[in-house]
Parts: sequence; C-alpha cells; structure tokens
Amino acid sequence: MSVSDLLLNLLFASPLALVSVLAVRAMIAWPILDHPDARKAHERPTPKGGGVGPVLAFILGMVSLYYFTPLAPGAEQRFIGVVLAAVAIAVVSLADDVRNFRFLVKLGAQALAAIVAVGSGLVLERLALPGFGEIGLGAVGIGITLFWIVGCTNAVNFMDGLDGLVAGVVIIASAALAVIAALNGGWFVHTAALFLLVGFAGFLPFNWPPARIFMGDVGSQFAGFMLAVLGVAASRFEESQVSFLIVPLLLFALLFDTAFTLARRAVMGERVSTPHRSHLYQMAQRAGMPVRAVAAVHWGFAAFHAVLAFVFLDLAPADKPLVVLPALAVQIAWAGYVIRRMRCAGESW
Repeated sequence: MSVSDLLLNLLFASPLALVSVLAVRAMIAWPILDHPDARKAHERPTPKGGGVGPVLAFILGMVSLYYFTPLAPGAEQRFIGVVLAAVAIAVVSLADDVRNFRFLVKLGAQALAAIVAVGSGLVLERLALPGFGEIGLGAVGIGITLFWIVGCTNAVNFMDGLDGLVAGVVIIASAALAVIAALNGGWFVHTAALFLLVGFAGFLPFNWPPARIFMGDVGSQFAGFMLAVLGVAASRFEESQVSFLIVPLLLFALLFDTAFTLARRAVMGERVSTPHRSHLYQMAQRAGMPVRAVAAVHWGFAAFHAVLAFVFLDLAPADKPLVVLPALAVQIAWAGYVIRRMRCAGESW
C-alpha cells in the first residue's frame, strides 16, 4: 500500500471522528457522574462514559466496511463475530459505568468475548523464540490467546486513571498498527486500527487535563479488547506468527505497569482484585508529577515503542522477541525514577 492509499483510507475514516465528538458531547450533556473517592485522582464529580464516542465511531466504521463496501479487502466475514464480541464488551462496560458491577461479572464478560474471538479462529498456533526457533503451541496456544485477550483488556482498563493517558497511547498505538498492517497486507487490522485511531482522536480533546469527561470502562475495556484481538490477528502477518508481539510491544508501558503493580501487591500480601491507587503512573502523580507530565511520558513511551515496532519488522524471526529488551530497560528506569520520587515526597505504596 502506498502513502497515498494510506492517506485516502484515513480520509475515508476521518468523518468518524465527528461521530465520536458528537457522542462525547452528548455524554457530557446527559452525564453518568464519577464521584471522587480515596482511590481516584479527580476532586470533583466528572462525567464518565465518554468511550461511547469511540465505540460508536468504530461500529459505524465497521457497518460501512461490511455493508456499503462489501468488496473492500478489509471486510473479512470471519471477523464479524469478533466485532460483535467487542460491541458486547462495550455494552456490558457501559452498564458497569452506570451500576458498578463486581469484578467477577466483568471478568466473566471478558472471558466470554475472548472465547468468541478464539472461536472465530484467532488463535496463536506457533511462535519463533530466540535460541529455540519456531515452536508449535498446540492446545497451549488457545490458553495463551485467552489469557492475552483478557489480560490486555484489563491492563488498558486499569491504566485509565489519569486524564489523557490511555487515550493518547491508544491513538499512537493504533496509528502505528494501521501503518504496519498496511505494509503487511493485514486489511482488517489496518481498517480496525484506523477506526480506533479516529474514534479516540475525537474523544481526546474532551479528556485532555483537566478532563471534561472520562472514557469509563466502556472506552477502556473496548479499546483493550480490540487491541488484544488485533494483536492476535497481526500474528498472521508472518508464517512464524511472531508478529503477534507487535501489539504487546506498542502497549508495553501499560502492560509493564499492570504486571509490576500486580506482582508488587501479591508480594506485599495485598488482595490484588481490590481497588487501589498504587500503579506506577498513579504514584508518580501522587509524588508531585503533574498529570499532563505523566500522560506525556506515557505518550513518549508509546512513540518509542512504535519506533521499535518498525525496527521489529526488519529483524529475523528468531531475533524479533529481543526488540522487547530496550522497552523493558526504559520501563525499569521509569519504575526506579518513580520510586525515588516517592521517597523524596514521603509517599508509600
């Protein structure tokens, strides 16, 4: 696909940003209020559910793709079930924004949606690993795929706790993924990533600190689920399926913070499923780092990871997993910086 083709596709998708804007403005006018408490960063009741905008933009984009441009290369019928599962995740999450379900209810909905994705044929079957070469996963691939989809959905959801942070990361990751998919002929991944990009671009101005509205679970769980699914779909870019690592790489900072926080809480004997305010990004803000600065740092991580993703494309299959090492080094350095800042500010976990 040429640069002009990419620009034309973006032009085709761009009106969906207006759909997102109108939906977000409606959610502000008729709000679902998120009230402050000890584990939240905001200090006054603020509307949530702004993720309805990107969700509606995505749905309209997919309807256009499947029903008005049926010969488009991205309109692969086998992905219809995945799109419907994503919509179901959004509906349950919007209800959660209104009624605040227990975590097990949300986890059950995520698991069912992940099963639908696997049933649609999105399963990791093999991976190329340094020192081992290509390894067939067999039935283990199903378990890895389910774990990845549910884990990524929750990681993006957990990280949506500061204005602008997740929305900006999703935009950067989606933009990079759209280009990478176009270069590799992954038309569904390309178009779906474009729809995510323009949908969240319409939402971000309302979420920029100080936010007029939060995306809520309807936005964060939907984004996490779709990016997770697109990661599995991206594994088909190569015979070795190591291209599955593209989306984990693009979202590496969100995944690292979530894994670090869960591991730390488990080691310290805390109940990991209970609400808290001790992610690295939250501790950075509590230790005096401005919200905009924390969001900007994570946008910078996403941009760095996008560069690494393009480097990834030119490496030999067995060497490609090694591209995660620079991303890991940066995240370890960030964790060290946050911990030092916490000590200076007298903050504790």
